[in-house]
Amino acid sequence: MSEPGCCEDVDRCRPQTRAWVDEAIRRVEADANRSADTHLHVFPLPADWGIELYLKDESVHPTGSLKHRLARSLFLYGLCNGWIREGTTVIDASSGSTAVSEAFFARLLGLPFVAVMPGTTSPEKVELIEFHGGSCHLVEDPGAIYDESRRLATECGGHFLDQFTFAERATDWRGNNNIAESIFSQLEREEHPVPDWVVVGAGTGGTSATIGRYVRYRRLATRVCVVDPENSAFFPGWLAEDPGMRSDRGSRIEGIGRPRVEPSFVGAVVDRMISVPDAASMAAMRWCSQVTGRSVGGSTGTNMWGALRLVAEMRASGRRGSVVTLLCDGGERYAHTYYDDDWLSGQGLDITPYRARSNTSPAPAPGTSPPGCLDEPGPQRSPPPASVTRWPCDDRCVTAPPRDEDRRGQAAAKRRPAARPRAKTSWATPVWRSVRTSAAPPAPARTGRAARHDHGNDSSASSTPGVTETASTSTTA
Repeated sequence: MSEPGCCEDVDRCRPQTRAWVDEAIRRVEADANRSADTHLHVFPLPADWGIELYLKDESVHPTGSLKHRLARSLFLYGLCNGWIREGTTVIDASSGSTAVSEAFFARLLGLPFVAVMPGTTSPEKVELIEFHGGSCHLVEDPGAIYDESRRLATECGGHFLDQFTFAERATDWRGNNNIAESIFSQLEREEHPVPDWVVVGAGTGGTSATIGRYVRYRRLATRVCVVDPENSAFFPGWLAEDPGMRSDRGSRIEGIGRPRVEPSFVGAVVDRMISVPDAASMAAMRWCSQVTGRSVGGSTGTNMWGALRLVAEMRASGRRGSVVTLLCDGGERYAHTYYDDDWLSGQGLDITPYRARSNTSPAPAPGTSPPGCLDEPGPQRSPPPASVTRWPCDDRCVTAPPRDEDRRGQAAAKRRPAARPRAKTSWATPVWRSVRTSAAPPAPARTGRAARHDHGNDSSASSTPGVTETASTSTTA
């Protein structure tokens, strides 16, 4: 018992723990240093359009997706907050891609990792997680992955990374080589170095939050457009300004779209949202793979559909400039789903009408429907209000409030650098690389079936053809 008048002094410093954390941070930072930056490719568009479309290729990260940035940030956030220590079991809820990257960093630090995922997660992703040393805990209800992750973390005394809550704060949105800073630094010597739009999907909402905050912080005129797949709560929640919005179904596009508006989604920094049909995403995915000569995933198809819509609108209005979107991951992870015609048929997805639109010019002549519009080819119907683009074929509408230069001030528009002389290219000679002629990339051979665990019980369940619910993230580092 302390004597009267004596102050209490408790020292919890553990030099051994601090030494381990120091080494862990060094290893994570060393990975970032080795990985360098990802490429920003020019997507081939006709030179006389005066519009550049760029794809930021996040598939070249060591774990093959944009989620490598997020996983690195989440581990650093946990380490610096004292939540991850030597021997800590790391757990997270995911639809696959983030878990692949998190398993990579857990093995880098010598820590056990458990991914809690929907049972519909593609077997290719399960195999990748286990390849990197992680364990997969599959649940039948995709909406149960959050509570199940918390339960497991509590039972084993581990740490729940909780990407859907911490994605927007784990990343330094002011810079520090986040994805926004990387994009704008790579555009510095381009003809249009300040893009009109950056188009991204939302899984956690971390990427849109980082880019939206960065362009405001840097006082840039760039606007942020978020594309959202079917059955996701993000679009209706943003439209109604209701963060409590929920959907009774999940997204079929792994990595983006959620059955609820995630805590990391910052709707106030999103200038526009476009709801994209899943069949359109599949068609744009395969078309992008054909044009670029590399296999891309479903979320990249969603991004491309939205980006081409904006390109078409810019061309129809006679505006010159640039649009940036993300190549989130490779198509190899979806060989038995998105690139499988039988799987598409089983899901009731008919991509034929959208492929027909994609196989023509990506942007039509003024006065006709842009490629990202769901109308059949031909003249547009009665003009919608200025802030709303209506899609008559399924009675959806995309709200694009006037949140551009008017709100940010004319000074922002004046900071746009003058255009530089443009090197002439043509559709026949794409800037990207050799163009593939096959409609879809070949499916890689499977190397075996990954063991799956359903609420702790071992079972060897195969991939469910009727994938109706998935989840994941998309953010920066």
